[in-house]
Amino acid sequence: MTQEEKLKIEEKIVEYLRTVVDPEIAVDIYSLGLVYKIDLADDGALNIDMTLTAPNCPMADFIMEDVHQKMNSIQGVTSVNVNLVYEPEWTKDMMSDEAKLELGFM
Repeated sequence: MTQEEKLKIEEKIVEYLRTVVDPEIAVDIYSLGLVYKIDLADDGALNIDMTLTAPNCPMADFIMEDVHQKMNSIQGVTSVNVNLVYEPEWTKDMMSDEAKLELGFM
């Protein structure tokens, strides 16, 4: 894939991640700062490192499945691997300004 094609796919990845909402908070995982790394290989293999707001999040399975389904639906992505990580630990400081404002932290 060309660099231009890769950039367009990466933009689509972020766009789709912004549609994955943590149902308990009603804010998308990207704005919450839960996505630590997006790595798209030239062959279309996608690796995402992400975390949750809490290690025992009751919605973890729902969120992970939503990420997998949405990433698999992107043309050009050939495989999806989502790694759930807990280092570094998520804090409210990782949220975007928009998410902080929406949740009343600003």
